[in-house]
Parts: sequence; C-alpha cells; structure tokens
Amino acid sequence: MSPSPTSNSTNQSWGGRFNEPTDAFVERFTASVDFDRRLAIHDIQGSVAHATMLARVGVLDEEERDAILSGLEGIRGEIERGEFEWSVRLEDVHMNIEARLTDKIGITGKKLHTGRSRNDQVATDIRLFLRDEIDIVAGELTRLRRGLIDLADREADTIMPGFTHLQTAQPVTFGHHLLAWQEMIARDHERLLDCRKRVNVMPLGAAALAGTTYPIDRHVTAELLGFERPAENSLDAVSDRDFAIEFTAFASILLMHLSRMSEELVLWTSAQFDFIDLPDRFCTGSSIMPQKKNPDVPELVRGKTGRVYGHLIGLLTLMKSQPLAYNKDNQEDKEPLFDTLDTVKGCLRAFADMVPAIEARKERMYEAAQGGFSTATDLADYLVRKGAAFRDAHAIVGQSVAYSIRHRKDLSEMTLEELQQFSALIGRDIFDVLTLEGSVAARNHIGGTAPDQVRAAAQRARDALAGST
Repeated sequence: MSPSPTSNSTNQSWGGRFNEPTDAFVERFTASVDFDRRLAIHDIQGSVAHATMLARVGVLDEEERDAILSGLEGIRGEIERGEFEWSVRLEDVHMNIEARLTDKIGITGKKLHTGRSRNDQVATDIRLFLRDEIDIVAGELTRLRRGLIDLADREADTIMPGFTHLQTAQPVTFGHHLLAWQEMIARDHERLLDCRKRVNVMPLGAAALAGTTYPIDRHVTAELLGFERPAENSLDAVSDRDFAIEFTAFASILLMHLSRMSEELVLWTSAQFDFIDLPDRFCTGSSIMPQKKNPDVPELVRGKTGRVYGHLIGLLTLMKSQPLAYNKDNQEDKEPLFDTLDTVKGCLRAFADMVPAIEARKERMYEAAQGGFSTATDLADYLVRKGAAFRDAHAIVGQSVAYSIRHRKDLSEMTLEELQQFSALIGRDIFDVLTLEGSVAARNHIGGTAPDQVRAAAQRARDALAGST
C-alpha cells in the first residue's frame, strides 16, 4: 500500500508527487540544514519582508500577516536562545522554519510561501547574509589600514634596507615600506566595496525560475530588505552565484597580500634579520627548545591563504557546467563561502590587532641598510648630475663596488682619493650623497621614500580612509 499524500514518511513540502519515502541515507546526503541553518536569521528577515509585501498587495490579510510576523519573531527568539529543534528530515533552514511556523500559528503559516520558491529564497538569504558579513570585513580592513598608517607615520624617519630579489637594493624608510602594505590593503578594500554593490541585488520574487502569477511588488520587498534593486531576470536571479565567487576572489587577493606581509614579518623576526619584535601575545614557544619565540600568527595566516584559494577554485568549478536555472549543485556553494568568511575575518582580526604592536629595531635596520652597497645608485645619479652619461656612470659605480668588495669597505667608508680614482667628476660633496639619510631624503617626490613624503602620504591615506568609511 502506498503512503498517503499527508503521510509523515515523505517531506510535506514536496512529497505529494511521490509514492515512497526518501531513502534514509539520501535524506541525510541531500540535507543542508547542518550548515545552512547559519542563514536562519536572514531567512526570517526575508520572510518578514515577503509577508509584509504580500499583505500590501492583498494576497494576505492583516490578521494573517500579523500572525506570521509574530510567529517568525517567536522563532527568531528560539533560535537565538538555542532552543530551536532542527530536523534533517525537513532538509534545510527554510523548511525547518516554515514547519515550525505552521506548528505555532496553524494553516496560516503555510501561506507564507505564496509567490516564492526555495530557489529565490535561498539566493536572497545568502545575499543578505553576505552583505552583513562584508560590512564586518570592511570594518576589520579599516582597522588594519588605520594601524598601518599610524605606524608608518611614527616610523617615517626609520631607515632600513629596501630589497629586490631579497638582495639589498636601496635604503628606504620603514614607514615607506608599511605604506606599501597599506596600498595593497586599500585596493582590497575598494574591491570589497565594489563587490558589495553586486551582492546588493534582490532575487526574491523570481520564484522557482520564471516569476510568479501572484500580484507581488518586488520593489516593495527590495526596499524593505535594503536591496538596491530587484534582479532583472528570474532565470539569472535563482542561478547566479557570481557574487559568492567574486567575494572569494576578493578574499584570495587579500590573503595573497596578507601572506606577503606575513612572509616579511617572519623574515624580519628571525635572528638573521632581527628587524622587528612582535609582542609575546602574538607568538608561541617550542615544546623542546626553550629559547624559541615563533611568529605563529603570520605563519598561520600565510598557510590559510591556500585554503581560500581552494575555495575560489571550488566555486568556479561548481558553476562552470551548470545549465540554467537552479540545480542542486548550488547547495555546495555555502560551506566554501562560510569558511572563506570565517578565515578572512580571523586573519584580519589577527593582523589588525598585531600591526600596531610591531616594534622596529631601528639600530639593526640602520646597520643592515649600511651593508650591501645600498647607496650605489645614488653615486650613479650623482655622476649623471655632474655630466656623465648614465651608462658610463653605471660602469664607474660597478668598478668602485668591485674595489670596495676587495677592500672590505662600504662606499661611504672610502676616502675621496679612493673614489676619485674611478672618476674625476667626484668631489667632496659626494659624502652627502652616500649617507643613508642623504639617500632617502633625496627621494623627495610623491611616492618617494623621503621622510617628509612618507608623512604626507600617511596623511593622504588617512584622509582617503576617512572618506571611504
């Protein structure tokens, strides 16, 4: 004997067409409630707006609307207090809430789903959720940028070696280096805010894929939920996950930047560099080597970068062969998106807390900048200003560096007579050029490493940050 349409053996949201219950394993395998329950508050938010709109257009009367809104508010409280009972049999967050609403207020609860489908409902929930999470991430980016700017301002005069190929290249200021990091994060911040614009489009009202025959007003619902506008096309509205991919792409670029910063922090805290000190609260020790102080926070952030890259590739692969419109594949979008968000928020919080606490070892940085012939380019520029062609100046400096290596002394330690053996253009004023202070001060243009330029750049960055928040 086949089960009746009202039997509890089949899912009451769609079981009328089926003649046998879902296999117990398939029921668990296809259910998403274990992870999509994270969308519960946003699901209720969307349902409140939907019910309010249905009453405005006359699909629900005021009494039905009020019963639904009261019931949803009660369910919100149960969820927030941890009292709500989630059921795998009901598949997902949407049907769990709808079933509980019907339990609480009776048949009126079944009217809530009028004019919508779980397809447009889940797409709306994810966008509401991601929009709120983006605002949290933006706040952490602001905090990190502010910390970088303030630290750069304080370290505008601190001289350190600048590197190319991880070889000493030219002297720069620590403040200038920190502002390079800030520029990276500022671009990430712009990308995030731009991504938010495309998240803030409402799918609700697209129903399963073709829209609905009910006289809904999607502009009302969009306004109630704070969306910029309703999605233009019902097919695209339910099947689009570009916004999730775009956020994960943003996150991948951000983590790439944080990983580059982490690599430098790890190097700089090593005994071989000893450029900075990180407070103990951001480090751990060794269970066997008592002298160790390991920079675990930047190391772990560097490691988590690969995790986020994996989620981006996973989401791209998830969507690459899907025909329009909604497919069950899309259930797999949430866990990578959720984990990406959790990873990004954790990494940003760690960096925003840690960066202001970085202590520069100024003497060690200065000492390192004195090695590696970091002012060689300044000598070449000096010769050009005296009338030499740049390629000739380049060759002269190369010869003087070779001499310095043989005699184990820096260019700034050579006598005037030693320097003049390579070019008669060299005068006593060369020693103003060969000092580290003279080298960084000479780069006195916008974008340059001169201390005055660093302080001015920090102020511009501070003003730009204030204008974007």
